[in-house]
Amino acid sequence: MSYTMSEKILRKSSGDYNAEAGDIVMANIDVAMTHDLTGPLSVQSFEKIGTEKVWDKSKIVIPFDHQVPADSIDSANNHIIMRKFVKEQGIENFYDVNAGVCHQILPEMGHVVPGEVIVGTDSHTCTHGALGAFATGIGSTDMAMVFSEGQLWFKIPETNRFNITGKLKENVYAKDVILNIIGKMGADGSTYKACEFAGDTVQNMNISDRMVLCNMAIEMGGKTGLAEVDNKTIDYVKKHSNKSYEVFDTDLDAISLDIIDIDVSNLEPQVACPHNVDNVKPVSEVDRQIDQVFLGSCTNGRIEDLRDAAKILKGNKIAKDTRMLVIPASRNVYEMALDEGLIKIFVEAGALVSAPCCGPCLGGHTGLIGPGEVSLSTSNRNFKGRQGSPEGEVYLSSAAVAAASAITGRITLPK
Repeated sequence: MSYTMSEKILRKSSGDYNAEAGDIVMANIDVAMTHDLTGPLSVQSFEKIGTEKVWDKSKIVIPFDHQVPADSIDSANNHIIMRKFVKEQGIENFYDVNAGVCHQILPEMGHVVPGEVIVGTDSHTCTHGALGAFATGIGSTDMAMVFSEGQLWFKIPETNRFNITGKLKENVYAKDVILNIIGKMGADGSTYKACEFAGDTVQNMNISDRMVLCNMAIEMGGKTGLAEVDNKTIDYVKKHSNKSYEVFDTDLDAISLDIIDIDVSNLEPQVACPHNVDNVKPVSEVDRQIDQVFLGSCTNGRIEDLRDAAKILKGNKIAKDTRMLVIPASRNVYEMALDEGLIKIFVEAGALVSAPCCGPCLGGHTGLIGPGEVSLSTSNRNFKGRQGSPEGEVYLSSAAVAAASAITGRITLPK
């Protein structure tokens, strides 16, 4: 029989080698992540179960990233709850307010390797499939079960494999590719399916770009996002982790596999328009004045994104009536940006550079927009009220489009 990556990983993790797509299995968890926003409910639910100790204190990762530093008494209390839990349980992998965004921290600090089953109380946990793992978001009460038993049930998903081919034009990036795919598939086009990203375009992408693709699989309903493991993956894993791992690939004749061919040779820069991620248009068709530009998030806050933006901003000034917020995805990314002089470029252009965190992405912290304001963001969601006022508008783009638009004060093609 032939199987997909997801089938193979979950068959191994559950020990049920008769299972296939559509079957329900109880899988062993390799990494469990929760953060400052969703963690307190996980802890409270865990305490209600009555289990005294977590199943494995070395496999739980707790980063603070959503509301850091604490911006209210409630968020400060959430931090206290989680720090107490970390100390009581002896959690070995705790990252306080100075580390960065959870989906950057996990691979950067070596917690993700191929073939693992990774769960997180955050819908964009699917990011980690860029390294060949089965990674997915779960609820806080489900996480309590994981804390207690180290296992969770899954329905093995069918797979949409996006065979992406063609050389990308100048100033066209992975963000444009995934926005275009979501626009074609629709918000429910891959509901509860594993979204695999393959083809020569993906092979030519670095790990950062593959993370962008996998990060947004959830925006078309995907259960997880996955990229094939190759030498780039292995090199990244060797650099960041000392964990052992097993590589799985997809058999192209697997019954549960649907291959979707996409040629991106003529793709233009894309933008997702309010108020849905699948409302995608070429940037050339969108002429909108903007009040704020947000460069950052678990989608496009990595060093490569900062470099792309700085290249455009260097020697230019942000438009008079536009503000720009730059938030590196992690402390390490921030330090690299400092060493490379990127922070200086942003500051001289007139941007506000903030400490590593989720920022305005979730609408709960730094840089919210008010009624009637328009934000152009490199993040992954633009739902009504996502970044502040429900009377505001959020557009999504690549880092290059964001930088070019900050200079003109309107959504603009980078040149």
